[in-house]
Amino acid sequence: MRFLQTIQSNAHHVLVYERPELQQKARDLLPVSELQARAQEKLLQVKSLDSESTINEDDFLMLELLRWFKEDFFQWVNSLPCSQCNGQTETKESLVPSTDDLRWGATRVENHYCNKCNHINRFPRYNNPEKLLETRQGRCGEWANCFTLCCRAMGLEARYVWDSTDHVWTEVFSSSQNRWLHCDPCENACDKPLLYEVGWGKKLSYIIAFSKDEVVDVTWRYSCKHEEVILRRKELRENWLRETISALNKTRQQALPEHRKKELLERLIVEIVEFMSPKTPKPGELGGRISGSIAWRVGRGEVGVQVKNVAFVPTEKEKAAKRFHLQYNIVDDQYIRVSNGNEVIVGWENGAWINESMYRKVENDWKMVYLARREGTPSAKIGWKVECASSGLRVESISVRTSSQTFHSGTINWKLYSTETHVDVNPDKNLYSYPEFLNASEVVLEAELYGGEGNGAWQHTQLFRESLTDKEKTMEIIVTFKDI
Repeated sequence: MRFLQTIQSNAHHVLVYERPELQQKARDLLPVSELQARAQEKLLQVKSLDSESTINEDDFLMLELLRWFKEDFFQWVNSLPCSQCNGQTETKESLVPSTDDLRWGATRVENHYCNKCNHINRFPRYNNPEKLLETRQGRCGEWANCFTLCCRAMGLEARYVWDSTDHVWTEVFSSSQNRWLHCDPCENACDKPLLYEVGWGKKLSYIIAFSKDEVVDVTWRYSCKHEEVILRRKELRENWLRETISALNKTRQQALPEHRKKELLERLIVEIVEFMSPKTPKPGELGGRISGSIAWRVGRGEVGVQVKNVAFVPTEKEKAAKRFHLQYNIVDDQYIRVSNGNEVIVGWENGAWINESMYRKVENDWKMVYLARREGTPSAKIGWKVECASSGLRVESISVRTSSQTFHSGTINWKLYSTETHVDVNPDKNLYSYPEFLNASEVVLEAELYGGEGNGAWQHTQLFRESLTDKEKTMEIIVTFKDI
């Protein structure tokens, strides 16, 4: 009965995304013209490289919306800062929802208690996307709920995806590819369906997608270990699940025109064929979860096994000096934590917060060394994180020096970001200051590598390229702190 109630509740909830006045309210907040212009620009770039490509503007619109939602619109909440003294809070027992909370679907209200001033900070877990357009914060439930509405407001065909192992996201239909694409706004991830099973290490069992027209069991899209999943699907009989979903769809589609029913049936056939063949993981699906605090991800078992997720937290010495200073030398392949008594950390991967498909390449014939994406991979990411809130500090200033080289059509995007802001980074070996991060609780320096030509495309994006005889520091991060 609990499973049936969940299916019925989600099937009913997605109808709220179809309300014209709510879609208009979302559009009033969306930078529609800017997103469309960026999508058109990307499409023109692709067409100039491949005139036969069938990809269309909606595909790029979806990617631009995903990026904007993650970077500019919605905010992740681990624990709320105290509204009275701005101190750090911790979650206590739940509070009783008010009448207004219940009006917006918040049947659960978290108590983020401040031990410093004893203030109770209420965090209602709103389930109404209209309210979420206003609050713009939450965890995966709020993110997927509001993002699915934004997709529908932009004219994209989207559905809400519920995972019984406690996660939710969105799928968007690509008419150019004639298939549903996985879109996770929390992770800014698109078309990486094995991210959860392979990257996060989740033990999947039931994953159901909900839209205005249908309910679909999409579990098999998200697994490359079908036999293991089948063994875990013991909560209910398979024929009961099929019959329940079929009955819901029959009722939902009763008033649809025949051409729409035919279209949905053809899509379902394509999906079933897709489900029958387990996928092979792609490089972008190998990393652990990036949204949420490290403690929260560890507690949920979603940090993955491919990435170490090393975050630099101020030591007692750095707290006293209110200064963090890190250098990296690609030739020696080691970090020097100058601010902690010149502590040496050997191995580039042992200081990286993000590590997707990266490796260190030594060219003995050319006497050169650099970091590159793994051969045959279309893209890669690496990032370094400084987190100071847990030490009772905030960022006062941050300066960064780094370097990279590209060849042919290879592209490297460097950026600094926190939960509140992000800026592009200039990788020309000079030390630059970024005042935008004043009062940030954490900062990540990230490089994304993609593009290039031919079989050697992976070599067309290189970080920290240096001669093996050179001892120059190829990356430097200096952060000064202040008390919260």
